[in-house]
Amino acid sequence: MMLMHSSDEKPRRPKVIGHRNGMNGIFFCRFRLSKHTVETIVDDIQETISYPTQRNDFLSPTNQLLLMLMFYASGSFLSVAGDFCGGVHKSTASKTIKRVSAAIAALRPRYIFMPSTPEEIRECRQKFYNIARFPRCIGAIDCSHSPGGNDTEIFRNRKQIFSINVQTVADSDLKIRDIVARWPGSHIFRNSHLCTAFENGTFGDSLLVGDSGYPIKNYLITPLLQTRNEAENLFNTFAADLIKSKLSDDNCRRAHTGGVTNNYNCPSISSERVNESLIRTRNVIERSYGLWKRRFPALALGLRLKVQTTLNVIVASAVLHNISCD
Repeated sequence: MMLMHSSDEKPRRPKVIGHRNGMNGIFFCRFRLSKHTVETIVDDIQETISYPTQRNDFLSPTNQLLLMLMFYASGSFLSVAGDFCGGVHKSTASKTIKRVSAAIAALRPRYIFMPSTPEEIRECRQKFYNIARFPRCIGAIDCSHSPGGNDTEIFRNRKQIFSINVQTVADSDLKIRDIVARWPGSHIFRNSHLCTAFENGTFGDSLLVGDSGYPIKNYLITPLLQTRNEAENLFNTFAADLIKSKLSDDNCRRAHTGGVTNNYNCPSISSERVNESLIRTRNVIERSYGLWKRRFPALALGLRLKVQTTLNVIVASAVLHNISCD
């Protein structure tokens, strides 16, 4: 018996098959990097991690890098990462992760650096100014704890877990411009080369923005949500005048270029607006940490490695993060 369809029946909606990335998408999901990026990194570290002989079923440089990326991306046990390369022993996986992480960490000067030339500093300032109109900023600084360093009590933090306190400076593109992964506890900035560079005037009148955990310097600005004395009131006045001077300069520049400007005097800027501008500008460092740890979950889940290997893993993952941002 045949069923007759009425002529007024609506036609079926055509099936729509969405675009699929195929193997490239699966590769990126497993290793957090594209195939082209992996090939580029292999070319950079091939001479360092290659074995001198081909005995004992050696691991090729590509397989060594993929094993390390599997460990970074999964944050699981060494034996799980070793299963990727035909089930290598966890001791081999440990040695491979140590070798490759040290080789990639050695690329730090090439991929992690502060702006140095006047053109780079000017471009970095402009990008930060476009976020919330905070002037002269070339970086947002903060610290984050990466679980690891189960060595002595000096690595126990306020949350009663063992961790490495990592200080980074991020730019407006969420790239890491400076990293210090060396010590537990606090007082990292005071002992860093970056502090010495700012104290010596290497970056001119440029500024860093940080949270309330950092001291206020003439090159380091932190938010003051509640002023408690006259000095803090003066600081808020200084920050407001800094923003007003930048706005006035912009108005004068638009006037000389034919822009419509009727008043060169900026309205008064409250401390709340100053702090809002500063906090929005500093938010890039929080987003940078989130993207960094989400890309390589091993940093957030914990590293069951020796202290020196843990430090190399942190720096190497920062290098890979910057390569991914490019």
